[in-house]
Amino acid sequence: MASGTNTPKFRNDTGVSEIRIGAKEFKCVGATPPNDHPHVFLDMGEESEIICPYCSTLYKHDASLKHGEATPAEAAWREAS
Repeated sequence: MASGTNTPKFRNDTGVSEIRIGAKEFKCVGATPPNDHPHVFLDMGEESEIICPYCSTLYKHDASLKHGEATPAEAAWREAS
């Protein structure tokens, strides 16, 4: 998947050390804007975890979660409509 509109975004407003997500390709936004960092596209590839180079959040893939879901749930960011 390319980094297009179906790419889920995740944030770490609460400062947890790890976020479990259902996607292996995603964007980390850091925190809710305006406290965000550059929205960086991350791809785990064959690995099951990745660290954001901006905010150092550890993301772990969890196959039991849907594509845009996260644990904790508030880490999944939805664009305002």
